[in-house]
Amino acid sequence: MRSRSVAALFSIVGIVLAGAPVLASAVPDRPAARSAVHWLTSKLSADGTLENPLGGALPDHGLMIDILFAAYASGQGELAEPVVRFLDDGRHASDFFTWDGLLPGQGYDAIIRGGQAAKALVAAEVAGRDPRHFGGYDMVAETKAAIMRSGPHKGRVSDYSKNPDFADFVSNEANMFGQALAVIGLAAVGENDQLAIDKMLTQQCSEGYFRIFFGVVPTTEVGDHVLPNGFKISSCDEGKSFDQSAPDGDTTGLALSAMLAARAAGAAGLDRPIDTTIAWLKANQTASGGWGGGVTTGAPNTNSTGLIVQALAEAGGSDAEVARGVAYLTSAQVTAADAGTALATDIGAIAYTPEQHESARTTGVSGLDTWIRAGAQASLGLSQVGFLDLAKGKVPGGEDPPGGTTPPVVRPTTTAPLTTTAPPTTTAPPVTAPPARVVEPAAVARKRPVSAKAGARAPRPRTPVGTVVVPPAPQPVQGTVPPQGTAVGQGTPAGRLAAFLVSRLVDGDHVEVTQDGGTFVDYDATADLVFALRALGEQPEAADNATRFLLDPASISAYAHGAPYEPGAAAYAEPLAKLRLLAGFDGGSSEIEHTLATDLAVLRTGEGEFVDTGEQADTSRSVRRHVWATLATIATPTADSSPALETLLRQQCADGTFPVDLRADRCSSGDLAATATAVLALNGSPRSTADADQTTTTAPTGNGVPAGWQTRRSSALVAAATALTNKSTSDGLIPGSPDTPDVALSAIVASGRQAAGLDVSATARALGALLSPDGGAAKATGSESDLATSVAAAPGVAGRSWVAAADSPVTPALRLPLAPPVDHAAAAVSQTAERMPVWQAVGLLGVGFVLALAASWGLRHRTHRTTTRKAVSA
Repeated sequence: MRSRSVAALFSIVGIVLAGAPVLASAVPDRPAARSAVHWLTSKLSADGTLENPLGGALPDHGLMIDILFAAYASGQGELAEPVVRFLDDGRHASDFFTWDGLLPGQGYDAIIRGGQAAKALVAAEVAGRDPRHFGGYDMVAETKAAIMRSGPHKGRVSDYSKNPDFADFVSNEANMFGQALAVIGLAAVGENDQLAIDKMLTQQCSEGYFRIFFGVVPTTEVGDHVLPNGFKISSCDEGKSFDQSAPDGDTTGLALSAMLAARAAGAAGLDRPIDTTIAWLKANQTASGGWGGGVTTGAPNTNSTGLIVQALAEAGGSDAEVARGVAYLTSAQVTAADAGTALATDIGAIAYTPEQHESARTTGVSGLDTWIRAGAQASLGLSQVGFLDLAKGKVPGGEDPPGGTTPPVVRPTTTAPLTTTAPPTTTAPPVTAPPARVVEPAAVARKRPVSAKAGARAPRPRTPVGTVVVPPAPQPVQGTVPPQGTAVGQGTPAGRLAAFLVSRLVDGDHVEVTQDGGTFVDYDATADLVFALRALGEQPEAADNATRFLLDPASISAYAHGAPYEPGAAAYAEPLAKLRLLAGFDGGSSEIEHTLATDLAVLRTGEGEFVDTGEQADTSRSVRRHVWATLATIATPTADSSPALETLLRQQCADGTFPVDLRADRCSSGDLAATATAVLALNGSPRSTADADQTTTTAPTGNGVPAGWQTRRSSALVAAATALTNKSTSDGLIPGSPDTPDVALSAIVASGRQAAGLDVSATARALGALLSPDGGAAKATGSESDLATSVAAAPGVAGRSWVAAADSPVTPALRLPLAPPVDHAAAAVSQTAERMPVWQAVGLLGVGFVLALAASWGLRHRTHRTTTRKAVSA
């Protein structure tokens, strides 16, 4: 669920799934859980850490703790001991629930993240460590202190600052995951907190489900529960009319675990909320046996299913549903049956979907982070150890449950049609489910025919952009987009923005514009929209469908070769480059990739530039266009990208920026957008060799310059990234008008900084808070969302560039700050003969200070919205 999401994400997330058979009884499949845990823990570094996929210096603590939960639930807690040592003995727990890890020793340990504190408490309990002295902190006291005792947030597990001087830095982004974990953690030590329990119950809607985000609504009430702006924290039912109360399966499952824990610890009045929650979960199990998550992850998935199965098994009385859920989970797991496939070395791994598992038998595991997140949650459902038992150390000792394991599962095929009605069971009375929206399964979406408009006329090259055609209703891709005109008020900012973008796809796979009385296919806008979805990590089926539309031979002819405007042979570098890169994502065709790469290579001159051919050729020499062609060349390991990179390096300005045009002559200062795009190329490496490049470095920290790089390239990267940081405000934004930031430019700059390994979470938070009610982005406050601004905003909202997305054909080669090079000081000075300005010679010396300053700026953020990522990790 990824959210996939912005900044460091809480790992209870998921994507689209389908079909699994029904089993007769609910039995834990602990061998399957143990196999999953062996695979999960094999991905930990020796010190127990996992790299954060959103970048930054800190590891993904939240996902590490999820692996810890899975290991203990399976009876193999010893496999997670490196994580425990890192958090407790290594005193790194505070890096997770305070801001101190970003800038140690500067007082930011006073800023507490309530949900993360609660998760650290549960981690200490599960690991059998003293929760009152974990990582040097009393996590029981820290969790209690995060529960507000008065005011508008009374009862809410909150983000806050112990130091009043830092109060303005903190926006309370705590959500229901942290609330539920706090209830669980305190119940496990016999200290139920009634305020926290009561506040959790206000987030249950009358239907029985829970929502993920605390919403605010206007009120005429008075009292200390009212915010200064006249709003109050709403209940789930109160938020419905404001589009704030969408059902969330993950939250509902975790809240059920929390209520069960609190009741077992003596809390009263929970029988009815528990019963209504169970009834809702039963009614909303899909025909596949799985459950979905929230607004942007509504289709069934292993993340949501694992968490819900765990809770229902603990509650009891749902054997049929639990058995079907377990079957669904195992249908997405890599087993010995996958020997001889591309998954042969990944036994135990669990995919997001059965379809993804089936596809990976040919392609192998791609997007490793998503597999880890899926496996961590799914294994909890396989083990079926409730959170309270887990926190109190009542875990299996590695033995199988009585009666053996679940029967073998027949994997559903990805080509058979999926039934929309669950088979009847004899173990439970039928439950009438609420009307369900018809959702197109991923397997079907991938096979949907490309729109007949592929190859239709595009607007004439270099004419003004027309008006985007808004379809009368969005396509049911992934089942996550609301009807046209409906506010997208739920989910992560990345999910809401992705839903807006998909709602602009005609026939579900392309953008159209009107111009001079005619309607045309805007191939370039479609390509940019796909890159935006890749950066966001959302709506993968829509991205796949639009990519297939663009790679249709008729579309390639129109977009990259100018049909029907060109009377003869023609080829355009930027369209060829974008198509080559899109083809390189998962699902691309090697034949198409080769053809596009060959056509692009023909356009490169001996000096390293790319020159279009044809009457409609683009004769500009923009840095942006050159970067796209360079990136596509980098993505092709057999191609030599050094001439194109050398052309780019020659144009760097004295202050580290890059000009708009390659014709600029010895500039003193350039353009921020051009600089951000240049960073992608300067730090780009082909996916197939990125890991190898990293292992060949001789830098002592493992983050030195890859073998074969010129000093000029690494110095230019440092200088460009530093220039981008220096131009950003304390919120990670670029000023526009006096009162508002430039949304598009802020996002572009953030994408460049993140591609260099810098933390842009402040930008992601700030831009996420600026999204319009429909989920899109607008050029100016008060204006309507528009497609161009929304596409441009995507990497900023996501907190990453598309080069950092799963399956990107180009990946960052290194992460700043660089390790000091060995015996290269003299060589660096000698490079002045190659037109190296003074800033390059001293760049490596001063980068540590600049990056520390940038990180400090990243802490000083303030947003005015209470919605946040579905995350209790960072």
